[in-house]
Amino acid sequence: MNQDYIKPDKWSIIEEGFDATQVKSSESLFSIGNGAMGQRANFEEQYSGPTFQGSYIAGVYYPDKTRVGWWKNGYPEYFAKVLNAPNWIGINVFINNEPLDLFKCKVIQNFRRELNMKEGWYKRTFEATLQNDVKVKVEALRFLSLDLDEVGAIKYSVTPINASAEIKYHPYLDSGITNEDTNWDDEFWENLSVNYQDDQAFIVSHTMKTNFHVCTAMQTQLSLNEKVLKQEKRIDSYSNYIEFQYESEVKQGETLTLTKFGGYTVSLNHDKDNLKEVSKEMLFKASTLGFNNLLEQQKKSWSKIWDTADITIDGDIKAQQGIRFNIFQLNQTYLGKDARLNIGPKGFTGEKYGGSTYWDTEAYCIPFYMVTKGEQVARNLLTYRYNHLEKAIENAEKLGFSNGAALYPMVTMNGEECHNEWEITFEEIHRNGAIAFAIYNYYRYTGDYSYIKEKGLEVLIAIARFWHQRANFSKSKNKYVILGVTGPNEYENNVNNNWYTNYFAKWCIDFTIENINMIKVKHDSDFTRIMNNAKLSNVEIEKWKDVAGNLYFPYSEEYKVYLQQDGFLDKELVTVANLDKSQRPINQKWSWDRILRSPYIKQADVLQGFYFFEDNFTLDELERHFDFYEQYTVHESSLSPCVHSVQAAKLGRMEQAYQFYLRTSRLDLDDYNNEVDEGLHITSMAGTWMSIVEGFGGMRIKNDKLSFKPQIPKQWETYSFKINFRNQIIKVNVCQNETNFELQGNEELQILVNDELVTITPNSLGTV
Repeated sequence: MNQDYIKPDKWSIIEEGFDATQVKSSESLFSIGNGAMGQRANFEEQYSGPTFQGSYIAGVYYPDKTRVGWWKNGYPEYFAKVLNAPNWIGINVFINNEPLDLFKCKVIQNFRRELNMKEGWYKRTFEATLQNDVKVKVEALRFLSLDLDEVGAIKYSVTPINASAEIKYHPYLDSGITNEDTNWDDEFWENLSVNYQDDQAFIVSHTMKTNFHVCTAMQTQLSLNEKVLKQEKRIDSYSNYIEFQYESEVKQGETLTLTKFGGYTVSLNHDKDNLKEVSKEMLFKASTLGFNNLLEQQKKSWSKIWDTADITIDGDIKAQQGIRFNIFQLNQTYLGKDARLNIGPKGFTGEKYGGSTYWDTEAYCIPFYMVTKGEQVARNLLTYRYNHLEKAIENAEKLGFSNGAALYPMVTMNGEECHNEWEITFEEIHRNGAIAFAIYNYYRYTGDYSYIKEKGLEVLIAIARFWHQRANFSKSKNKYVILGVTGPNEYENNVNNNWYTNYFAKWCIDFTIENINMIKVKHDSDFTRIMNNAKLSNVEIEKWKDVAGNLYFPYSEEYKVYLQQDGFLDKELVTVANLDKSQRPINQKWSWDRILRSPYIKQADVLQGFYFFEDNFTLDELERHFDFYEQYTVHESSLSPCVHSVQAAKLGRMEQAYQFYLRTSRLDLDDYNNEVDEGLHITSMAGTWMSIVEGFGGMRIKNDKLSFKPQIPKQWETYSFKINFRNQIIKVNVCQNETNFELQGNEELQILVNDELVTITPNSLGTV
């Protein structure tokens, strides 16, 4: 554990005491978002210490030209990245003409910040003595509205404590911003206009190349002791900046408050020539409601989210705080309203990974959103990939594939591959499998076959074509092999016959053929349309069958396990337990040459396959593979502990499952990887939810029914979660001695509990 300054609390993230070395980490941890935009927890007032400024708009990105030293055919020309958006939160504050800057204050007392996850707001309070010896108390409350998702609100108050003072507020908009991760120091934004009207100001700008138009707006109001002041202001503006300047004499003990509404209107959602008018309307709605009413709406909207999404834990406050933090950040990042949007690994909390879409969405996030929000949200995420099918085919063509074969991108904003490390871009092809599995997982859970016949089968056919072409026949093995790949364990590159990749290739082909046959029998018109569009023949399908039926899977007779890849046993098999702790994390201490020759596993690889396809293997097989591979796993990916937690729970190893759960749930809060200042690990947070619901709760779909095998860590008294299953809400409450089920709705439901059929009836308590 690398940090321990976040106070344990069931519903809030709390920091007490000011420490400049923690500012960047806290900017990540206290981030806020509403699915349409988000921002790091930067101070509103100026701050001259180390800071990472960050505001982001969903769907707005820039194709930064790739920077590589050794260009190869197929490299993407651009790395698409989420853009640091114009800053609307800024409020420069002056006390008797001295800038308020926490990095320069003489004394800072009672510093406290709180991210209230239950109600969806962020507040900071402190007392500061400036260089001119004036002492002030400051309170700043901020939130991004869920209801008016183009609006954020700030209430910033200053109270002189030891003397009367002249206080100046300079609220501003600033579009002269850059990304920390730019490759070539390009200008990402061009400003088109800066203007104001009454208490409103606007900057209209557009992104270079992608030409997203954005209007950044603000409206301000000054009040003294909660009474609105009608006061003249000065205005300062230039090509990418505008500020209002207010000043007021404030007596000792009185409070001067600036209320600021701000946000973005975007050409993704509105006519680009009408953005300023839409912004005016947006600000009018917010100001008419007023800060307090908008905040009350915020509390009600978050209450609705928590009603289904919450997981309660009694007896373990850090575990409770961890899971709620994860659920909160997932909902701040994506709410499922727009099929054009997806979930970046850092969400709205940083720039690493470009804010782009990875296979994390299909492997980890879809189950969370599907179960806590409903099938339409999951379907939107599937539709995102369907809408990018043509781009996936183009991506495969660039690598030499043909006939409509598709390789979905490792990293994308618009369907184009934009990852530029060859061992990932060309070789981490298992991502195709996650796309296909998500289609299967959606159908398995919802029972809704319409997506497969309307859209999904086209995706599956293109993926099956890719696997058919990617495999080649080995005469020496008399099997089909898949050479030169990178599995989920990115500490092995360019290996042959990664078991996980080969297994997924076979499964994808088999699943595609199964659905072709089903649609042929049950949906004749869809079958004709799809076959004509895909130009798919029986001859081609037979070739697929030949590959799927004769794929090679490396196996060790000595250890009775599938091998991660052909050469795994050629390595020096020193377990993690025998690795010098001073060498950890190896990704920061070792050269790539040394890492690639080591047996160490960044994240679940073979075990990831056992997670997806557990029904195809016995419990003994899982135990054998878990014991073999976990001892070499360094868990230096945020996506690793959750899979191991689920599997440890299935094996009945609850203490181990609990420790893995704690690591995944508090990965950022405790900064296990010493990198939280770069942003949060949003997509792996869905794995935290999986650890409880699928791990401890044992939730599965078996024989088209919900199934549970509940267990509980000894550290907990009880825990509970809700499941939205085919439009029926089931609450599961697990105690040390029994499990209760409550059903909301009008119809009874049959479920499996420890493989026994149980009927639960609405509005009654079923106990097992």
